[in-house]
Amino acid sequence: QVLRRNLQRGFVLSAGSFLVYEAHRLISGFAEVHASFKVEDIIEQADYLYGSGETEKLHRLLVQHKNSDDAELLWRLARASRDVAQLSSTSAAEKRRLAYEALECAKMALEKNEASFAAHKWYGICLSDVGDFEGIKTKIGNAVVIKEHFQRAVELNPKDATTIHLIGIWCYSFAEMPWYQRKIAATLFATPPTSTFQEALRYFHMAEEADPNFYSKNLLYLGKTYLKLNNKKMALLWLSKAKDYPAHTEEDKQVQKEALELLNSI
Repeated sequence: QVLRRNLQRGFVLSAGSFLVYEAHRLISGFAEVHASFKVEDIIEQADYLYGSGETEKLHRLLVQHKNSDDAELLWRLARASRDVAQLSSTSAAEKRRLAYEALECAKMALEKNEASFAAHKWYGICLSDVGDFEGIKTKIGNAVVIKEHFQRAVELNPKDATTIHLIGIWCYSFAEMPWYQRKIAATLFATPPTSTFQEALRYFHMAEEADPNFYSKNLLYLGKTYLKLNNKKMALLWLSKAKDYPAHTEEDKQVQKEALELLNSI
């Protein structure tokens, strides 16, 4: 029953019940309002599962909504698909399938909302992942587009430390690019993209300033970059932090392992 009082949204439900009056269409736009509440519930559940490290459960939840028109659901599905692909238990064939699934979801999220910083971030990440399956020429060819999406994400949300970190990774990758990859880049671009370890270091520090101790991999790359710059004292500091970072995910464990190996080699 609809109460007699008419509120801002046009209706209130009696006895706290949430009834769908689709049959009579009493209120214009009611179905959309109901759907938005449902999306919010799914996002809340998804964020809880993500925070709990329930990677596969999260993907099973979100993949049911792969045809959604909501950018917030779609970029979360892109992230979840990629996270499952990153698991050591995922087969090679499944990793490939999930990488393309993630890219498609991120692309759809961008189409639904170009102003979503997370959609830009995950499109850049997923486009880079697909390059791993399509070869070094494609990966280098996509590099400029990837960086553009990361930069757009930072413009939309300057406080997102993860995206700032990703630009640092981009810079680090081009700074250490071997000669044969540089030759490929020279054939693809009139002016091939370049970077330096100093530039990478600046972004890693910017990420840390935006959100201190937010990500084990940022700590690791601060250490690795200082090693590249022959600053062993600072490398020891950041690699030690990476080694001691609490391992909540498989990636954290891999970071701990690499950091320990680098510390032992210094």
